[in-house]
Amino acid sequence: MKKKIVIFGATGNVGSYVLKYAREYFNPEEWEVVASGRRKTDFFEKRGIPYYSVDVSKKEDFDVLPTENVYAVIYLAAEIPSYMNDYAPEKYVNSNIIGAFNVLEYCRKNHVDRILFSTTVFDISLSAGEGIVLKPDTPKNFSYKGDHAVYVISKNTALELIEHYHQEYGLKKFIFRFPTIYNYSPYQYYFPNGVKTLRPVYRMIDNAIKGEPIELWGNPEYSKDMVHVYDCAQMLCKAVEVDREEGFYNVGTGNPVTLQEQIETIIKVFSPKDHPSQIIYRPEKKAGGGFLMDVENAKRELGYEPQYTCEKLFMDYKKEMELDRFKELREKSI
Repeated sequence: MKKKIVIFGATGNVGSYVLKYAREYFNPEEWEVVASGRRKTDFFEKRGIPYYSVDVSKKEDFDVLPTENVYAVIYLAAEIPSYMNDYAPEKYVNSNIIGAFNVLEYCRKNHVDRILFSTTVFDISLSAGEGIVLKPDTPKNFSYKGDHAVYVISKNTALELIEHYHQEYGLKKFIFRFPTIYNYSPYQYYFPNGVKTLRPVYRMIDNAIKGEPIELWGNPEYSKDMVHVYDCAQMLCKAVEVDREEGFYNVGTGNPVTLQEQIETIIKVFSPKDHPSQIIYRPEKKAGGGFLMDVENAKRELGYEPQYTCEKLFMDYKKEMELDRFKELREKSI
């Protein structure tokens, strides 16, 4: 009988690409990758992919899921600040705490071997800074103020629940700390402080396509980790296979990308050759928000090797813009 991998959050921006990668990574003669998400959709069914509509905050929804030979759960479903257009912290509690408990109970009842869980880099955001490389074992250090506070608290609470199920029931646990995960989406907005805003990377790409100037804010040498969704997916898939009881990993590449390199690459990939965008330097404007991630233990313990350079990342954006493979899933986004 095939081993099953259930991916919660498979309709999301990251989850949909992780699902695609996993289905190509695992031998279909030995593994079955199952999609689950809150949305009612026939997107997966039309492509021959088993899909179950499950709201993780509702215990009764789990009754539809497979119960036999479920080997691993990849738990990517979450309520996150960037898609919250009206601050409602109870959504974090319902999705990220009650949801985690329900997923863990599903694992316990069905003798799942391991759970893979995505947490947030904002749990150590106060330790971040220009040039500082964040380690997987960096102690928790976050603000109890602002629109991210309850989100981080909910994720940290989920981690405590996972630790309980690991110690009490022997559920193997693999935790992945996510910074920004880069992948193309036809829905290009987010909601900083509740305000609908075009994501900066898409504004730059739009300007590059039109050959219009692109502003570079702050220090051109400011660097951050730019991890492509398929490198993230590689790390997750390797954790499904690894012979370990647990692991805690930063998701990243370990290869810093400067703002200068990022914008020059966007121009190279997207601008007309006869009319490339020019860079306008705005050192007086504030830039930041990126993180530098140490991934050495993921390389050592999982055999992880990042594949996506900055140029390869944006070449994939260009290809996905043309294919628009997940348009149907994104059309009903906020």
